[in-house]
Amino acid sequence: MQQSAVPELAHTHTSPIQWVATATAIAGVVAFSSVLQPDPATAAQAAGPGAKPAQASAAAPDPSGVAFPIECGPTKVLVQKKASGDLDGDGRPETVAVVRCDAGSGTPPNGVYVLTQAADEAKPRVVATLVDPKDRLSVTDFALSDGAVTATLLGYSSPDVPSCCPDVKDLAKWQWTNGAFVRSTPAGAQGV
Repeated sequence: MQQSAVPELAHTHTSPIQWVATATAIAGVVAFSSVLQPDPATAAQAAGPGAKPAQASAAAPDPSGVAFPIECGPTKVLVQKKASGDLDGDGRPETVAVVRCDAGSGTPPNGVYVLTQAADEAKPRVVATLVDPKDRLSVTDFALSDGAVTATLLGYSSPDVPSCCPDVKDLAKWQWTNGAFVRSTPAGAQGV
């Protein structure tokens, strides 16, 4: 066997300290690269020549301070639940709010309202009433998904039923269709 004319190089054999140094250097590069990220991309495009780009993500309307069409007398209006999403497909989110009077006792009826807010408007406004408080309904299991609002509505079979004890349960779904919110029964719903 013939010996190599070149002596063995020291760097061809690694030691534990070299592995630690390499791991530390790689961790430093990864940490530094996470700080230097590009700005998030937006999918907003101009509508045509000379048009301004659409907003990539508009804020959903905030229901606090909105004048809801509900009569509460001396008590305040209480927003119990809210959910936001694009219900009409215009690219801007709407907010659906479940509200009632902030009564000290009893079960005051709910109202369900759809809010919108244009970019040039200072405050959100009510554009649709899905449940009118005059119908004496309580709203449970409220959700907004895939452009539809769903809720369980608890009501009364007659005016003689005390407001503490609803005896009718109904499942409802509202979806924007041909310029209006259309109510239907969700698929798979069973009557009670």
